Amino acid sequence: MKREDFKIEICANSLESALIAARSGADRIELCAGMPEGGTTPSWGEMACVHEMAAIRLHVIIRPRGGDFLYSPGERKVMLRDIEVARNLGAEGVVIGCLNADGEVDVPVMKEMMRAAEGMSVTFHRAFDMCRNPLEALYIIEELGCERILTSGQAASAEAGIPLLRQLVKQAREVIIMPGCGVNAQNIGKIAEQTGAYEFHLSARGTVLSEMRYRNSEVSMGGTVRIAEYEREVTCEEKIRQVILALEA
Repeated sequence: MKREDFKIEICANSLESALIAARSGADRIELCAGMPEGGTTPSWGEMACVHEMAAIRLHVIIRPRGGDFLYSPGERKVMLRDIEVARNLGAEGVVIGCLNADGEVDVPVMKEMMRAAEGMSVTFHRAFDMCRNPLEALYIIEELGCERILTSGQAASAEAGIPLLRQLVKQAREVIIMPGCGVNAQNIGKIAEQTGAYEFHLSARGTVLSEMRYRNSEVSMGGTVRIAEYEREVTCEEKIRQVILALEA
């Protein structure tokens, strides 16, 4: 594929990751916090600094918590306010997904979100992978006016979800199907060839070790949940470049 024929979206978890994605040739970032939870809404400061400092198209995930995608009235108010904040801070798009208790797209709630995001690009995120009937959900999301759907093809990874991804790409009329989850330089060519997709979502992260010399091994910031206190995950420039080269091959 020629470079102009595909787009790479990087799931960026910080200003640092956004800056790396921008200089590595990515087309767009999905800015989020809470990566272990699948992504939650980033802070006001993170959005503002990324918009000011990273020369890359900015989409912001609107997700007030981890877990399911069935939101309370209070959570919906938070999401509407976060859409307003993202717009005011210069984001070109938002990434949203709301379901009802029966595993269907929550149309009334999504219409409310779409009105709040009018004029912005809207991606329906991997809540799609929790839908009971993906083909019915595809039709509904198109009717709502979303620009794209981020999905692993309702599988553990986009590579494993190729059969459904292929079907979604074929049946989509007015929405872009963007494979995501486990996409890397080793499988992106296969996913592109076997699905017909041309936008791809990946984190391309690597581990960066802390520069702290003094370390208190008796205390964990996760309480009873032990986490890696002295390392963090950051977007890797080389991984992005390898993905782009793999698609251009």
